[in-house]
Amino acid sequence: MKPITISTEFITLGQFLKLADCISTGGEAKFFVKETTISVNGEPENRRGRKLYAGDRVKVEGCGEFTVARRS
Repeated sequence: MKPITISTEFITLGQFLKLADCISTGGEAKFFVKETTISVNGEPENRRGRKLYAGDRVKVEGCGEFTVARRS
């Protein structure tokens, strides 16, 4: 499980996908979340605006498993 570190309270799923190198631009997020199986904390998710907080676990089909970590 690869940690993705954020410096803010939360990050949206669309921004997260870019940081995790699953997509190359933010504009791809809308289509990517509709066409790819993504789960957040074990629940299916298809909203690119979903807020992710430190401790959340994200699994992206074809990209890997990640955890959100807060920079201290």
